[in-house]
Amino acid sequence: MPSHLKTQPSHSLSKTKRRKRKETTISATPSPLQTPPEPLKPHRKQPPAVASDGAWCCAAAKPSAAPSPPPPPPPPPPPPPFSPETVKRTSASSPFCASPVMDSSTLSLSTFPSNYNKFTTALNAGLLNPLSPPPPMEKTRSSPTLSEMMRTEQDSRPRYHIPVMKQPVSGQGDSHCLFQEQVAEILGSCSPGNLFNDLGSSDVKLTLSSRDGFSVTLNLHRQILVANSRFFASKLSERWSKQQRSLPHLVEISDCDDVGVYMETLRLMYCKDLKRKLMKEDVSKVLGILKVSAAIVFDAGVVSCLEYLEAAPWTEDEEEKVAFLLTHLQLESMGASEVLKRLSVEVLAMDDGDEGSEEILVKLLQVVLEGRDEKARREMKALVSKMLRENAAHNNLTDLSKESLYSACHHCLALLLQNFLVATAEGFMEWAQDERSITVSQISRHADNLHWLLDILIDRQMAEDFAKMWANQADLAKLHPKVPTMYRYEVSRLTARLCVAIGKGQILTPKDVRCSLLGTWLEPLYEDFGWMRRACKALDRNVVEYGLGQTILTLPLEQQQAILLGWFDRFLNAGDDCPNIQRAFEVWWRRAFLRKGSESERPQLQIVAASQK
Repeated sequence: MPSHLKTQPSHSLSKTKRRKRKETTISATPSPLQTPPEPLKPHRKQPPAVASDGAWCCAAAKPSAAPSPPPPPPPPPPPPPFSPETVKRTSASSPFCASPVMDSSTLSLSTFPSNYNKFTTALNAGLLNPLSPPPPMEKTRSSPTLSEMMRTEQDSRPRYHIPVMKQPVSGQGDSHCLFQEQVAEILGSCSPGNLFNDLGSSDVKLTLSSRDGFSVTLNLHRQILVANSRFFASKLSERWSKQQRSLPHLVEISDCDDVGVYMETLRLMYCKDLKRKLMKEDVSKVLGILKVSAAIVFDAGVVSCLEYLEAAPWTEDEEEKVAFLLTHLQLESMGASEVLKRLSVEVLAMDDGDEGSEEILVKLLQVVLEGRDEKARREMKALVSKMLRENAAHNNLTDLSKESLYSACHHCLALLLQNFLVATAEGFMEWAQDERSITVSQISRHADNLHWLLDILIDRQMAEDFAKMWANQADLAKLHPKVPTMYRYEVSRLTARLCVAIGKGQILTPKDVRCSLLGTWLEPLYEDFGWMRRACKALDRNVVEYGLGQTILTLPLEQQQAILLGWFDRFLNAGDDCPNIQRAFEVWWRRAFLRKGSESERPQLQIVAASQK
């Protein structure tokens, strides 16, 4: 309650009836607190401030304008001699008051007429206009709210000390601003009640300096540092503490890789639930905290970081950082091996019954080959092919062997021949539609599997034996014309793929293998080319025609002539349903006839053995 002075009537006039007047309050301060009375001390009088809570007391300059300050009144007469019966002192100041104000005192009954006359004189002189509205007065609450009490308590206590940061070298202004923002964010995110960087209770001033010239000073507690870090326990020992003459202890750590991460690590020492605190961070930040925790031997921080890394998902870039840091720090005794199990099977203590990596790849290959959903098979074939290419690019020792791949090829080829025999059996076309569709789908799937295995072998430069194996399938080639074209055209795609690879030089086979390949499968390829062109959307006709022509041109000239003359007759009758290898025909023609005459005129090179002298 603000201290104020109320006028009271004298005892001599108590019986006299007087018109009731509003109380006049001489207020010293708007403080809501009332201080206990103090003994009177001689002091210098301040000019009196007159205020009233009535509606008639205000400045008389203009009725509706802001009041202007009145001229200073004449100096008051000297105060009467002190007497406990006449004057009663009250407090005139408040701890929340920013400017000095006059002291208020309760006047005795004998002094009332004098002060009252002064007030009446000011009113009659026009300094106070009873008709003008009162000036706006600030409303004060009788008691502060809860938020005001909390804000007052925080303001009265210096909660977080602003650390002293040294200025960096000129030219690094942007980096310094970012550094200041980072420090402010770390210090501002502390929860209420946390003693991290608390100036009032700290006994250690720790200065962190980076290699870039940035530094920050933190107010920490020796007891917390020693209890959580063996590094600080050795540096801030009892013996060292007794040697320090004054508090706080001054400690400096220089050449920090990242001052912000160091601050985050020190702040974790003040947290009760470290794992919950780390959940808000990303993998890169946790790796930095793990590195600092290991450097200062902060065991609780190391364990919490490892638990986070073991459970959190990683990106491929983060995976490399995790592997490098954990290998460098060598924290297997603290649980790093559990994290490394996500990266390498070498950490696992494998039993004799456990499968190796090649067995796993073979099993994946087998599952894809036997899959029944065509869409899923296409997706998984692409995935397995990609993984195998990556293995081959990195020279990985744990890879599919040539024997495993050819074993799968022979298995698919045997199943393909078996289904061809079923499809060419007597009365097959009289079977039920469902039974026939099963056989047809099996032929298509096994041919597609062989095509996929051939692509893998070509990528690994192991397809020479496949070309030889396919060229020797005379029994399958004899059954080929007996199966309807719509069922068998997938088989001819294998021949086309081999010709494309031979024509590009991706498969280097002997002459006999090439001749046997074309002699066995060229005629079926001609027959199925029309269906292949219309049914296979992924088939590139130009690529197939170029590869077939180049394969024919690798044969001896006599065999080229026989194959290309036969093609010439077929193409004139089939048109687009026959591959157009006209470019190969032109090359053969120039070789066979146009260059024959020039070669006869070319001088022959003779090698004569030198006679011995």
